[in-house]
Amino acid sequence: MKTSELFTLLKDNDNKALLFGYNNTALVAQNYHITEVKHTAIKAVDCGGKMDEWNETIIQLLEPETYNGEAAMSCFKAAGILNKVGKMAAYDMNATVKFEYGNANYHTAHLPVEQVLVGETKIIIQLGTDTTQCKAPDTCGLPLEKATTNTENTCTPGGGCC
Repeated sequence: MKTSELFTLLKDNDNKALLFGYNNTALVAQNYHITEVKHTAIKAVDCGGKMDEWNETIIQLLEPETYNGEAAMSCFKAAGILNKVGKMAAYDMNATVKFEYGNANYHTAHLPVEQVLVGETKIIIQLGTDTTQCKAPDTCGLPLEKATTNTENTCTPGGGCC
């Protein structure tokens, strides 16, 4: 999801509750706070020596330690917070949005948006996970399927990959 798409989603659904799902079936506690917004510029060099650059908008979600039945934040309130941030530090509206989240049972990570579920009274932004990938499979000599879903350590010292 791009930053511009998030703003449009919030504006088009301003009267609905905004919830977040993670780890396939879990929900972030609905009394979460948006505690920080990061405008991140990434400059990366892959193992093939190719440079790449992109921007990300990272929105940090924090669950308070206790839940006292508070209602979920509305899309309107979330948009207000994000708009206030935008007045202080401009957004790259083409930047990919990720949500930084973790709790006692789930490691903290920057999670991309996997899908958005729009209901009559709420929106659930389902967060996915990123996978590591080799962006230079020709240089590394990795088969394409391993290059995109690399789950084992196939880049070894002296292997021509790194």
